[in-house]
Amino acid sequence: MVGVQPTFFIMRITPFLFLLLTLLSGCQTEPPVLVENHEAFRINQLGYYPVSPKKAVVVANEALTDFNLYDRTKGEVVFTGKLSDQQTWGLAGEQVYIADFSAFEQPGEFELQVNGVGASYPFEIKEDLYKEAFGATLKALYLQRASTDIPETFGGTYARALGHPDGNVNFHPSSGRTGTTASSRGWYDAGDYGKYVVNGAFALGQLLLFMEEYPEAVRDNHSNIPESGNDISDYLDEMRYEMDWLLTMQDEDGGLFHKLTTKSFEGMIMPNLAIQPRFIIGKGTAATLDFAAVAARAFRVFYDTDRPYAYQCIEAAEKAWDWATKNPNVAYKNPEDIVTGEYGDNDFTHERYWAAAELLTTVGGQPYAEVVENAVIDFEFKAGNSWTQYMRYLGLYTLLDHEKRKQETDEELERTIKASADAILATIEKNDYRQPITDFHWGSNSDVANAAIVLAQAYRQQGEQKYLDGILEMVDYIFGKNATGHSFVTGFGDKTPMYIHHRPSVADGIEEPIPGWLSGGPNSRQQDQNEKGVNYPDNAPPMKSWVDQVPSYASNEICLNWNAPLTYILGFLEQEMKRK
Repeated sequence: MVGVQPTFFIMRITPFLFLLLTLLSGCQTEPPVLVENHEAFRINQLGYYPVSPKKAVVVANEALTDFNLYDRTKGEVVFTGKLSDQQTWGLAGEQVYIADFSAFEQPGEFELQVNGVGASYPFEIKEDLYKEAFGATLKALYLQRASTDIPETFGGTYARALGHPDGNVNFHPSSGRTGTTASSRGWYDAGDYGKYVVNGAFALGQLLLFMEEYPEAVRDNHSNIPESGNDISDYLDEMRYEMDWLLTMQDEDGGLFHKLTTKSFEGMIMPNLAIQPRFIIGKGTAATLDFAAVAARAFRVFYDTDRPYAYQCIEAAEKAWDWATKNPNVAYKNPEDIVTGEYGDNDFTHERYWAAAELLTTVGGQPYAEVVENAVIDFEFKAGNSWTQYMRYLGLYTLLDHEKRKQETDEELERTIKASADAILATIEKNDYRQPITDFHWGSNSDVANAAIVLAQAYRQQGEQKYLDGILEMVDYIFGKNATGHSFVTGFGDKTPMYIHHRPSVADGIEEPIPGWLSGGPNSRQQDQNEKGVNYPDNAPPMKSWVDQVPSYASNEICLNWNAPLTYILGFLEQEMKRK
């Protein structure tokens, strides 16, 4: 008996030890089976909400059947699914499969695995998915402020010296004025150091739309900015910094000067070193109507926190409307000695509709009602419309919200937003990477974000889940489920733009660009090909016409009017998904 006891003991314990070792090895955070092959997986690199569509794209030419969802904490596969049939995507130039794991709703850190292909980047399933990214887009605006230094207390790594005080700016002859004026504050418009009324007003209009719809979303002390601690939302404080500058651009007669820039773009240098003379340039109907619109909305947004300021805004808005009524067709064109951004337009139908909608909502009146009622507006969503066409939607959103607040229903308005949103969904259903555009222009990522706002407004009106699901998939595209395999938002994702066309991010000596900026995105026109070494991939299909190169202003610049819809939609999702 003594001789056999050790053998019996070993025979009983060995299976137990084997099981124990197996479980312990499964607790490793790194996947034990498949090698990483991130380029073959196109996923939202941030992750997914627990209750949301969860789809990824697997790029592969070979025959595939299954995929696994691997829990990196538990060290085990927690979900197995069938891949779709192989598809050929012409816009992306790829053979792909779709992995749909929407049914899995448990929080955690995961990766996708496909035998014969490999493993994806890790990603999370969690609540508050876009909380940090939303906050970063707001902080990016603070770091984009003109006429101030950015101390380390608020800017951290991205602290910098004061640039462009703009306290004594020359009037360009095109303005119709002589001498100088003060026009400080505001945000730099894009990768350059200009300040533009048309684009600034449009971006601020979208940002204030969010504030009006979700006034409690951002509280004081949210963003660590100089105004934090004043008992006013940091979001509202940041919006006022831009509104303050716009007010300085109104002429005594009510018209708006078009822009404040140098005669030509500065080099890739920091703001305090960019010391070319700056000018108040031009004056026109577009800038004036855009200002009238955003100032009328600003009255409603600022009314509860600073009533005198709100009244200053609405008085300026009405004065601007009067000027535009007397000067209905003053188009801006760059003078011969000016080569900075033009933001030109010859058709002011959409600007006038937006301004009339805002003024009608704020103060009422027959002149505004007549413009709204008689406007002939096509609300079909089209890529490449940029700021000039999306303004019509801002007017529509305002009217829809106004009717909702009055607890009334305008069936024509509701039919309009529903038709536009349903057409976008129809495109998503049949389009590569399930996103809303098939033609890729300058700023194509903003087309995606603006389409998402159309769906957001339809969701707010109709409450139909299909609109929310469509938005979630569009944002997946922005954060990595796209043909480039990049998350297009700086600082968010595993593979992000590092060399954006943005002067402070280039000149500050910091490797990482300022986080929270949306790269312009694929641009099949490639206007900057071979300029200063810009080199797109050979025979790049439309969805891959993007390069992470500093000189690529046509695909990799940042801009206020591209970031504003991103801020809106990330904030919208954070608010609405809390209710699910």
